[in-house]
Amino acid sequence: MESQDVRRRLPAVGRLLDDPRVSHLIGLYGRDAVRVQARRAVEELRRELGGGRAGGDDDEALMARLCRRIARGLEARLGSGLRRVINATGIFVHTNLGRAPLPRPVVAELVPLLDGYCDLEMDLDSGRRGGRGRGVDNLLTALTGAEAAVVVNNNAAALVLALAAHASGRQVVVSRGELVEIGGSFRIPEILETAGARLVEVGTTNRTRLDDYARAIGEDTALLLKVHPSNYRITGFTEAVDGRDLVALGCEHGVPVLVDEGSGLLTPSDRPQLRDHPSHRELIAAGCDLVCGSGDKLLGGPQAGILVGRRELILRCRKHPLYRVLRPNRFTFAALEGVLRRHLTGDELPLARLWADPAQQRRRLERLAERLAAGCGRGAEVVEANAYLGGGSAPEAPIPGLALALPADDAVLRRLRTGTPAVVGYLREGRLILDLRTVDPADEEALSAAVCAAFEPAATAAGSTP
Repeated sequence: MESQDVRRRLPAVGRLLDDPRVSHLIGLYGRDAVRVQARRAVEELRRELGGGRAGGDDDEALMARLCRRIARGLEARLGSGLRRVINATGIFVHTNLGRAPLPRPVVAELVPLLDGYCDLEMDLDSGRRGGRGRGVDNLLTALTGAEAAVVVNNNAAALVLALAAHASGRQVVVSRGELVEIGGSFRIPEILETAGARLVEVGTTNRTRLDDYARAIGEDTALLLKVHPSNYRITGFTEAVDGRDLVALGCEHGVPVLVDEGSGLLTPSDRPQLRDHPSHRELIAAGCDLVCGSGDKLLGGPQAGILVGRRELILRCRKHPLYRVLRPNRFTFAALEGVLRRHLTGDELPLARLWADPAQQRRRLERLAERLAAGCGRGAEVVEANAYLGGGSAPEAPIPGLALALPADDAVLRRLRTGTPAVVGYLREGRLILDLRTVDPADEEALSAAVCAAFEPAATAAGSTP
């Protein structure tokens, strides 16, 4: 008996829209977009099948193929939306994964401030308009010892604002060894040009002395700028000027010193990887006139640019027209205030997990290994592994510790990234490395399930047919 034309068995669009594998997409893309994509997928498959007869695909296989096509087509056209990712790389400030995670209590506190109204710019006592971010400014001055503070969208914005407010049309002296390129291809010379400042380079790439700065200072010098090198390092025959010496030179000539600290380390740290990294408090105490840094790196908050320093200099920045362009919204202020209060009270932040007690690390890893053995029969071993601060902070200073290792390849790594939840680890010598120091303990069960799913044979076959 001749088999039926397979095209007659293609499902109707309405049936596709009712399938749970497609219906959940309506909440992400809207019913009209999903309906259009479903029709397109059916027509494309109909043309591909041509006049062919039924092959090996039964009705359910055809349905599954169409559901996958609809989802992939919508994702290609409209994106898939941001997804939660479990970061098992051991890199805390992972720029590709959103940098520092907010503490869960801070996230919980944000909900009532975001799903309704809040006193962002109102003095509830007088009923009059108040200053935006006044609470954050007060917390920053308390933590850093600065006279005043202002917050903008990111650290590059803080640097641009300070330069535009104090050096537009004038000269800014910078060491050639600090003319770095930061994330997103933004270069220090271009930032100065955007702010209207004129760059004066001093010293050489590997050696800059105090005399180099002194010889460059003239009547048109507006600022002495010192820049954190981020991931850029020169080793060997090198020399750089200490911030304190630069401050003394600036005071002698009446030229303010602006330091781009970069990482948002507000107070001194006794961690070995950060002992040589000057904090905002230390820089202000050394006499620096302005200091800027990031809110979403070592500070552990949302993306923001932190600018602290002398009151009259900060006030000039606040009055500059660019401040209106660069000032953050209520989400940033609310999240930043929640994190800063935890700095003030000494509460532990997620960053502290990088230096977890070795015995505690081992217990977490052994617990995960037991879950993997019970859930999918995978043997795992606790091994030594280095974690990193990330985000350009102490790139040459690894944090020794432990991680979990199990045999795997690139295919497993990809299935982990594309699974639910998405998991990002790394391969080392043919083994998958999972570092729990960057994993919230509340995510351990989900991590275990995701790893087991990535090793399932069906995981490969599920995505093989378009």
